[in-house]
Amino acid sequence: MAKICSICHRKAVTGHSRSHSNIATKRLMSINIQSKKVDGVKKQVCTSCIRSINKKVRQTTKA
Repeated sequence: MAKICSICHRKAVTGHSRSHSNIATKRLMSINIQSKKVDGVKKQVCTSCIRSINKKVRQTTKA
């Protein structure tokens, strides 16, 4: 399964790892994907989306 957030559709990005002599080697920067139940369905969600979901839940329960 690909590491893609099912809410914001973010995925891994590519970049370069730089050595001391400034040689560029390709690398992959993955996002932090967690399994989370959202609206009763288990989804693969990034941690920034989990934070925003929790924030929305707290705001609705305060009022």
